[in-house]
Amino acid sequence: MSQKKKSRAARHWSPVHPDAAAIDIGATMHVAAVGPDRDEQPVRTFRTFTDDLERLADWFARCGIKTIAMESTGVYWIPVFEILQQRGFEVIVVNARDAKHVPGRKTDVSDAQWLQRLHEYGLLRASFRPQAEIAGLRAYLRQRERLLDYAASHIQHMQKALMQMNLQLHHVVTDITGMTGMAIIRAIVAGERDPAVLASHRDRRCHATVETVCQALVGNYREEHIFALTQALELYDVYQTKVAACDKQIEDILKRLRQTATPPATKLLPAKQRTRQPNAPAFDVRGALHAILGVDLTEIDGLGPSLALKLVAECGTSLAAWPTAKHFTSWLALAPHNKISGGKVLSSRTRRTGNRAASLLRLAASTVGRTDTALGAFYRRLSARIGKAKAITATARKIAVLFYNTLRHGMAYTDPGATYYEDRYRQRVLHNLQRRAKSLGFGLQPLEPDAAQGGVS
Repeated sequence: MSQKKKSRAARHWSPVHPDAAAIDIGATMHVAAVGPDRDEQPVRTFRTFTDDLERLADWFARCGIKTIAMESTGVYWIPVFEILQQRGFEVIVVNARDAKHVPGRKTDVSDAQWLQRLHEYGLLRASFRPQAEIAGLRAYLRQRERLLDYAASHIQHMQKALMQMNLQLHHVVTDITGMTGMAIIRAIVAGERDPAVLASHRDRRCHATVETVCQALVGNYREEHIFALTQALELYDVYQTKVAACDKQIEDILKRLRQTATPPATKLLPAKQRTRQPNAPAFDVRGALHAILGVDLTEIDGLGPSLALKLVAECGTSLAAWPTAKHFTSWLALAPHNKISGGKVLSSRTRRTGNRAASLLRLAASTVGRTDTALGAFYRRLSARIGKAKAITATARKIAVLFYNTLRHGMAYTDPGATYYEDRYRQRVLHNLQRRAKSLGFGLQPLEPDAAQGGVS
């Protein structure tokens, strides 16, 4: 007779993290839990003041805790995470979705006790968080993006004030924040009203003629519109000053990272594009990244210096957190997420995600689609066959794989040319036709040049 199966309660699971604790994060109170054998009161509540967080760390130390798990609740987890990490604990942030999908009676115990038990048995996955220096770089770059968004709203305010005065400046210059546009706007705010004098501020690289600019600057200079234009210009300048301060902090972090990095083995080649990108940092981003990483990420089509810097800030400098490129693209939610039941694929759509790195790669994919490169040809062929949205996702995944291999394995990318994918596609079609013809008992033969061109003898 076969032995009876052990009941669920009789089964023994050995803990993966015996010195584990967990915290249920709240806005005003944190609930912390340790193992029942660590303290007479294994669940305690602490307020969110700094002194209380220090007492929380002291309690964990007395209980012999080494690793702590917490859910990423808003931004409330950041202070306690940083304090505990500074005290030497291994702290992981987990996605609430992962804890919810683990089977168990979460309603019968507090969230902290449930998280502690899951973490003790290794059932929680840590969310990716870069090292301290990269996390600081990421924070500065995100702050810089917010400042640029705020500045953009004041550019719209300037355009509105100009339109209300019937000054058609934004119709004759490409960008009113360029050399010509800003010089004219500053002159208007300073009190100049003569269209000819205002048009004399035109930069020689402006495509519109002096006469066209002069005609566009004949308008109704009402006092209230001038006042709105003045305030919008002042606020725009304030945000530009704050952006410059962010650039200084970003440059300082890159210099510190360069001091600890291994010098690059190869010399930096000249840039593909010498034109400066709009809103790019005021220092040499490409040179700084090459000195830190030892590779030139801008060799990958679609990745400019600014976008490469943002990707490094979001993903780190080594990508060691992902064993393979497939793990990396899965984290980005750029790989198919197959739902299989009974051996049948129900859905292979990519997951929805708020991953900033994935958004950056999609932006690179949409940009590279307009270039005469292999990646551009790949995007255009897919776009014609399956649509632009899916083509952007597929191209973004391909760029992500190139980014991973370049940063992790030091791969030197060289563009094979726009005809590369077209030739591969033609060879694949020919191979399929030959295989199909052979299965039907036929063979394919190439046509003579005249017959292939439709010539008649």
